[in-house]
Amino acid sequence: MGSSGSGIERGRGRGTNNRNGSHTIGRGISGAGTQATLGLNHARIYNMTREEAPASNDVISGTILIFDVEAYALIDPGSTHSFISSKLASKIPGENSPLGYNLMVRLPVGGGVMVKNIRKGISIKIGEINLFLDLIVMDLREFDVVLGMDWLAQNKAVVDCYKKEVVIESSGEPRVVFVSDRQVIPVCVISAIEVRRLISEGCEVYLANVIDTKMDTPTLQEIPIVRDFSEVFPDDLLGLPPQRKIDFTIETLLGVAPISIVPYRMAPIELRELKKQIEELLEKGFIRPSTSPWGAPVLFVKKKDGSMRLCINYRQLNRVTVKNIYPLPRIDDLLDQLKGATIFSKIDMRSGYWQLRIAEKDIPKTAFRTRYGHYEFLVMPFGLTNAPIPFMALMNKTFQEYLDQFVVVFIDDILVYSRNREEHEQHLNIVLQTLEERKLYAKLSKCVFWVKQVVFFGHVISGDGVMLDPAKVKAIMEWRTPKNVTEIRSFIGLAGYYRRFVEGFSIIASPLTKLLRKG
Repeated sequence: MGSSGSGIERGRGRGTNNRNGSHTIGRGISGAGTQATLGLNHARIYNMTREEAPASNDVISGTILIFDVEAYALIDPGSTHSFISSKLASKIPGENSPLGYNLMVRLPVGGGVMVKNIRKGISIKIGEINLFLDLIVMDLREFDVVLGMDWLAQNKAVVDCYKKEVVIESSGEPRVVFVSDRQVIPVCVISAIEVRRLISEGCEVYLANVIDTKMDTPTLQEIPIVRDFSEVFPDDLLGLPPQRKIDFTIETLLGVAPISIVPYRMAPIELRELKKQIEELLEKGFIRPSTSPWGAPVLFVKKKDGSMRLCINYRQLNRVTVKNIYPLPRIDDLLDQLKGATIFSKIDMRSGYWQLRIAEKDIPKTAFRTRYGHYEFLVMPFGLTNAPIPFMALMNKTFQEYLDQFVVVFIDDILVYSRNREEHEQHLNIVLQTLEERKLYAKLSKCVFWVKQVVFFGHVISGDGVMLDPAKVKAIMEWRTPKNVTEIRSFIGLAGYYRRFVEGFSIIASPLTKLLRKG
């Protein structure tokens, strides 16, 4: 169990003698001394950094799963016991238990650390094998887990230092369950104070601009479960959506006459793009020629990638439209359902509005006028005042029995959340099968699957909880000083969206809210 009473401890590398007669063997394996303290057990632990482990020929380290949480592990025959870091222990299910005896872990730099707690019944997955084990809780800096001699002996493990593999004898047949990571140098982050100290000591410092690089989107066939539902992720929407129980209706105020606006002037490049996009919409069946007395003008808005989005200016139609009072859910109420979730997938519907038909009687109201003709929409266009409501109603109806169990829906985004990978496999399968059956389609490039952290409507969600999206915080911090009531109202609206994260928000914002009062 320990090394009390042993004057020499075996290890790797060349040893050195110390003054009290104990012997240190190898890189960081310390002798326990020649005398044991009464009632005190001793243990030793290998000392190594993450940088050193993959580069060392005689050390095996890599990533394992503990309760579906990735952990960086060191497999070390030089350690008498197996340990888990206090930080990781606080993130996984279960509670610490008293060890039952005092254990002194000798450190390679001298001295020791007393450990008193153990975490029992920890689920650990190495390769394709699931095991349960007890780990002593200790403050570890470089590794999440150290699997020592006690674990290796219990599992009849054979360590192949040449191949950097661990083999377990299972049913008489050796089975490789763990292959060490190759050398990876992690990013080292230091504080600005530390930088100044190093500069004052004469260290060379280089300033580099770090930019985001575009990551390749995984192919459909590379994503578990998702690859079985390729029909849900078409490259484009072709043809009208099926008849659904919900159609988009446009109810106008009584006595309102049809409104028609003269088309806007366009530059030659915009006219070419207009003609192209009209032809595409006609080919897909989303619009048709119209004789409606209604007519809205069109314009283009440039996207981030430089392409142009065709927009219909339905401002006049919206002004005379009866507003739908169907309540959109509060995003903070939705996020309250995520407690305990650790695995997430976010599904972004492809051109969601175009997956819902316009009620036949209201199609003429969607008409728009262009230089190339008069057209009307058969599917729900962007820009109508009540547009989010019917699509939200459709999504709620589609996933009614799963809402707040493992599905959150907000307009055209679906968040699937689960406590572990096994649950997530079932949940994701149900959601994708439902989309396939209802002929609802998503855009693969905007979806994320099997992640431990996801951005969802301005919030970063993970197993640790919900926090603000740094990009949104930056927008608030860089907001220019409001100069009128409208700008003050806009700023308070954005900042107020995150009031749950700011204690005493109403008091802090009161000087601004007072400016909105009349008089």
